[in-house]
Amino acid sequence: MAEDEDYVFDEDSGEWMPASELAARQAVAGAVEVRDAVGNILADGDQVTLIKDLEVKGAGQTLKQGTLIKSIRLTGDAQEIDCKYPGIKGLVLRAEFVRKR
Repeated sequence: MAEDEDYVFDEDSGEWMPASELAARQAVAGAVEVRDAVGNILADGDQVTLIKDLEVKGAGQTLKQGTLIKSIRLTGDAQEIDCKYPGIKGLVLRAEFVRKR
């Protein structure tokens, strides 16, 4: 810890702490927890499987149940995940329709 670091008052704990530590705590507290259809917590880079057939709007294509989606990315929304799938750009799926592998 640097001696010249700014200290700020954390109203939640009632303590003075380094500004960097408070920012880290707030980032963790503000993180959105995304869960799949069966309650598993999802993270960036996870692989998921579709639990039902999904018609993809604008792509004229249906993704079938059991389709593997590799390397998801969380969007900050508790129910949406960003996915890459061959032939479909900008695919966003609802977490309620996937299961973590």
